[in-house]
Formats: sequence, C-alpha cells, structure tokens
Amino acid sequence: MKVCVLGAGNVGLLIAKDLSQDYEVSIADRSQERLKLAADFATPIELDASNFERLVDCMKKFDLIVGALPGRFGYNVLKAALKAQRDIVDVSFMPEDPLQLDEDAKTAKIRMVVDAGFAPGLSNVLMGHIQSELGLIEEGWINVGGLPKDPKPPLYYRVVFSPYDLIEEYTRPARIIKNGEIVSVDPLGTINEILLKNFQFESFVSDGLRTLLKTINANNLVENTLRWKGHLEKIKVLRELGFFKKENIDFTMRVILPLMSFESDDFSIMEVYGRNDEEELRYFMYDEAQGGFTSMARATGYVTAICTRILAEHDFEPGVIPPELFGMEGALFKEIIKEVRKRGILLEEHQRGL
Repeated sequence: MKVCVLGAGNVGLLIAKDLSQDYEVSIADRSQERLKLAADFATPIELDASNFERLVDCMKKFDLIVGALPGRFGYNVLKAALKAQRDIVDVSFMPEDPLQLDEDAKTAKIRMVVDAGFAPGLSNVLMGHIQSELGLIEEGWINVGGLPKDPKPPLYYRVVFSPYDLIEEYTRPARIIKNGEIVSVDPLGTINEILLKNFQFESFVSDGLRTLLKTINANNLVENTLRWKGHLEKIKVLRELGFFKKENIDFTMRVILPLMSFESDDFSIMEVYGRNDEEELRYFMYDEAQGGFTSMARATGYVTAICTRILAEHDFEPGVIPPELFGMEGALFKEIIKEVRKRGILLEEHQRGL
C-alpha cells in the first residue's frame, strides 16, 4: 500500500517513520529542509498544499492519505481527498465541522477519519469507550495538556505544535454540553486550578469536543486545556488588547514565539472521565519526549499512525469516521490501547462504583 503523509512537521515526520515499517511511505511538504529529515524512511515530495489542483493530483498517486498540516489547511485537504477519491486520516485542528462532509464522502465512496491525534483523537477514543460502557454520561470531562518540563517566564509555555493552532485555542469560542444542551463559552472567561496526579495546573475551557458534541450522549461534557500557572492571565491580556486579531497575528507571533521557543523536554498528560449515577470510568495518560521526538509529536502522531493502520486493515463503510466510533467498538478499542502502550505511552484505566 502506498501512503502519502501531508506535512513534514514534527508530527508528520513521526507518522511517516512509524508507518514506514509496514507501508511504502511518501511525505509531502513545501520545505526542502523539512523533507530532508525524512530521507531515511520516506520518499520526499515538494508540494505547496495551498495549490488545490496540485494537491489533488498528488493524492491520486497514492492508496491512502494522511493529513498532518495546520488546522487552516485541514478542511481544504479533506475536500481535495473527496475530489481525488482517496481515503484519508486527518489530524488537523480545523475550525470547520468535518461531519458536514459525511454525505459527500459516501457519494465519493471514501472513508475519512478525522481529528485522529492526541486531543482530539485519543481523547475521543477513550470517551467513546466510556459511552459504550456507561450509556448516558451524567458528567464527563477531558483534562489535557502538552507542557514543558522546565517552564520559563514570562509565558511558562513552549510551543510544541502549530503556533497558529495554539492561538486558535485561546480565541475560538469553546463548545461544551451543559444540562444536555450545546452552548458556547469564552475559552478564557474562567481560569480554574486543577490538581492532576502530583501536578498543579491552571486550565481553560477549549473547543476540543468537536465531533463528541454530536456523538456522545451526555448531560454535561467539557474539555479543559492545562497550562502552568502564570500563563493564561498574560495570554488573556494579549487577547483583550487585540494582539490576536487577524491583522495583528503575524506581528504578535514574531514577538511571542521567541519567548516560547526555549529548550526543554516536554510531557503530555491527559485525564478522560465519565460517570453515570452508578459508576465512573477514568483514564489517565502520560508521556515524555524520547527518541528524538517531542512528547506532543509522539502522543499525536502515534495515534494518527495507529488510526491509519486500522483504516487500512479493516473494512469500514464510506463516510466521515470520528475516532470515538473506534472506541465504541470493543475489538478496535482494545487494539488501539494495545498499540498506544506498545509505543511506551502510559495509559491507565480506573473504574469504580458510586
């Protein structure tokens, strides 16, 4: 099987390296320097993904596509896959709702696995399994973060994925389920403190539920993103002063990116929780940087690679497939958990009656 990974960022490189163990892998990016990093395990293709027709032509040469580009490209990549009539696994944090392409995917007779990363991604798989075990979820949450082990002032955060997607988390209204209804809230409207294992974090509500808003039967469901204390108040001030407005964002990036580019290994941490009136089910995940890859690249890219293998090796009906549907299928859920743990990522399950 011929697989093409779109994007040679840290996540794309890890996906390509993982998949190269079993498939013939190519990797496409507009940066020759990034492509050189994949020379040992993937065939490089110089490609500007903003050129829609070239993107479609590229896709037609492969059996399966993996989208690992920033969120602003994600929806266009899905539409290119529709035109090329190629199955795709996508990891981008796109602002659009990918489920609205479901009928188009069925017409094109292709399968589109979307949000197949860390969170959204693994978080969806785990919440989907909680749904299958508990039925109606009275209360559920996802607490998740990718953080530097050695945070440095003034922002106490190190960029480990697309910086534009990072800013999107602070500016995009966050959709949650409250009392059975989908509502939108200001992501920085309330800053809370969360104790998770032995870590003390601050948190904000993020728009990471996405497809879970429509697929999970819950009365209350929210995703919180974790940061070291001292980060969010500064980000809130920058937002209020207009630094994240479209016309200012490139200037803002030039100013704040150097402040979030210091040397420090990172770690990824996540808690996925759900309860009904009788029992609760909780998952705890933890990972650290290793093997030349950041933990964020590992936590994201390994899940994408695992989902790609599942799509390649199982027979699914055409349409848009969010990862929680994998979690709702017992055999697929076990396969994903086994593969995640095999790659050295800690994943614990805790279940108890109430």
